Amino acid sequence: MKHVSELGAQYEREGYVTALSVLSEAELSALRAGYDACVTEIGMEAAQYSLHNVHLQQAWVMEAAANPRVVSVMRDLLGPDVVLLDSRFICKFPVAQVAGEGKPAPYVAWHQDIRYWGLDGGPVASMWLALDDVDAENGVLTVIPGSHKQGVLEHRVAQAPGNLLTANQEIPENLVDTTLAVQCPLRAGQMSVHDGLTVHASDPNFSQRRRCGLVVRYVPTCAHPSDDPDRPRKFPATVLISGQDKFGHFEDHAPAFFNKVF
Repeated sequence: MKHVSELGAQYEREGYVTALSVLSEAELSALRAGYDACVTEIGMEAAQYSLHNVHLQQAWVMEAAANPRVVSVMRDLLGPDVVLLDSRFICKFPVAQVAGEGKPAPYVAWHQDIRYWGLDGGPVASMWLALDDVDAENGVLTVIPGSHKQGVLEHRVAQAPGNLLTANQEIPENLVDTTLAVQCPLRAGQMSVHDGLTVHASDPNFSQRRRCGLVVRYVPTCAHPSDDPDRPRKFPATVLISGQDKFGHFEDHAPAFFNKVF
């Protein structure tokens, strides 16, 4: 893993860090086994995007989201007091398995996470923890370095079908300088982290391999929900995973099986 000072400097400068090895083989095996059991139970289509905030019910998810090596990185990037905001598995099975005749290939359009989260007072950091090896063939995460310094960009309804984003929005192409795009390939057990303002996307999985990741959003305790009466935000799965909460903007929904390390 990179030295923390280099890590923080890169994150501030580029809006992302990547290829950080955080899971042991045993930890990775436990995470994969848990996810595979969910696929067996609910099916591939639902398992692509519907496993939302299961860290509150499943210890194997909470153990990954609050892994000491993961939390150590978040403390470097966000400070000592950190809240786990939300979690979701995002899995792209091979297009041949999930996109039948007349069904579009799943992809993720260019977007900024903060657009959907409604938070002020502090940054949002999104972790992408790889259960599988991820590369250009199976739909790797692609980011625009430095785009977190542009502020919140315009989003519109996505023009192409198959967008996995629940709001089906995208940043218009004329606002994304794709000549700057950088892919973030990962080995299973590695993670990337990007700022909530960093513009990012991922293509369909046209390979024969699965591409699955656990996405977890973290914020410093100074952050708070936006004051937007037209769209009030609720965060029912927040967990204080590091330090102390001196602000009280989020309830601590820590499950009984969670033991905070920091």
